[in-house]
Amino acid sequence: MMPVGPLMIEHRLIERMVALLRAELKRIEKQGKVDPSFVDTAVDFFRFYADRCHHGKEEDILFAELASKPLSDEHRATMDTLVEQHVFARRTVGQLLLDKDRLVAGDRKAIESIRKGIRALLDLYPHHIEMEDKQFFLPCMEYFSADEREEMMHRFADFDRKLIRERYRILIEELEEQRGQNS
Repeated sequence: MMPVGPLMIEHRLIERMVALLRAELKRIEKQGKVDPSFVDTAVDFFRFYADRCHHGKEEDILFAELASKPLSDEHRATMDTLVEQHVFARRTVGQLLLDKDRLVAGDRKAIESIRKGIRALLDLYPHHIEMEDKQFFLPCMEYFSADEREEMMHRFADFDRKLIRERYRILIEELEEQRGQNS
């Protein structure tokens, strides 16, 4: 398997969350209500899985390695666009959480902001994923030797192992803080 294989597999899970977001948006538009716990879950998914795990491997490993290669102007421009889209997604997800907090605090105007935030993610992710899967990932593998691709696969696996440990360390710290059991 090439290094982009795991990234493309991760896209399938992100697409499933996008489908859930689409259904939630329809529910919001029909009922005029937001489920704060769904927003929390979606934010957690996008922050941890889509951004920290998936975009992390792209930016910290794949894109970092590509930056040292003699990329075509088209591939360099595409990579820059993809990074800009990651930044946009981070900002949008962060704002979604702030808007959810406003809603929980009683600000009904936050519903429209949440709706717009979800819409922005729905507009972004299908196009973003298609660009990576169909226009960028496979052609960019040509810049790497077989040994470099194999090394990248090892780095992806190591990244994921460290990430899981980090995720659960953070979870324990948050639980300890909530229960007043700081170490």
